[in-house]
Amino acid sequence: MTGRMAGKVSFITGAGRGQGRAHAVLQAREGADIIAVDICEDIASNPYPMASRDDLEETKRLVEKEGRSCVTVKSDVRDRGQLAKALDEGLAEFGRLTTVMANAGILPMAMGDPQPLDFQDAVDVDLIGVMNTVAVSVPHLTAAGNGASIIITGSIASLIPGAISTAADPRTIMGPGGAGYSWSKQTLVGYTQQMALHLAPTGIRVNVVHPTNCNTHLMNNDGIYSVFRPDMEGTVSKDDFQPASEFYHALPTPWIEPEDVAEIVLFLASDASKYMTGTSIPVDAGCMIKWPNGPGQ
Repeated sequence: MTGRMAGKVSFITGAGRGQGRAHAVLQAREGADIIAVDICEDIASNPYPMASRDDLEETKRLVEKEGRSCVTVKSDVRDRGQLAKALDEGLAEFGRLTTVMANAGILPMAMGDPQPLDFQDAVDVDLIGVMNTVAVSVPHLTAAGNGASIIITGSIASLIPGAISTAADPRTIMGPGGAGYSWSKQTLVGYTQQMALHLAPTGIRVNVVHPTNCNTHLMNNDGIYSVFRPDMEGTVSKDDFQPASEFYHALPTPWIEPEDVAEIVLFLASDASKYMTGTSIPVDAGCMIKWPNGPGQ
């Protein structure tokens, strides 16, 4: 077996499509076997559809096309017991665990109808779901020692002041759910540092990546389009959104692809990053250097 992930087994949440699927496929191409989980059902406060069971099985098909094995399990990251059982199914097949991508996330935008508990829905998935993923994985990662790596999906919105705020969003499209998303992603920076510090003696590394607008369902919806084009009334299209999103970046691109994030995550998952832990890595097309004080500042 050859490749940067030869001999490794990766546990990936939110693997039904988007960034999670990109991680699974690229790591399989590099030699890893995959335990892929997804909720495979919608969350009421989330205005765009979640991945389906068919989406998750398509991830499995793509992994197997790369010549590796894949165990798929329908599992909700909000339920630690359910998530532990999902991981156990994968461990029964592969017998070991080396790598974790805590990737599942939602952005429950208010879309003009803010509900206070949308904040909790976002936190339950984007923060508690990450913590649950790490908690069920660590006991199985210790055997991998210095080969063990946990990678968390953050957001560039957590590193740029005011990226999600009522000032930047005059029609309050994001609402409590947007605030829950932003607060969760901000909190994950400190969480990553703390877990990296406490797990360092075991050899387990913990890092977080912060993508900018990424070409997934989370970006491709009317809410995000409208946030970037508050000057427009009515329906805002992806074509309308594109120049505003490109303006957000220093490099000439309106968004990045899931595969772009997967390349950074692959590096963090592989032994090439064996001395990196506790780091926050932006994959942001230069928006942090363009807006160091926040959007428009």
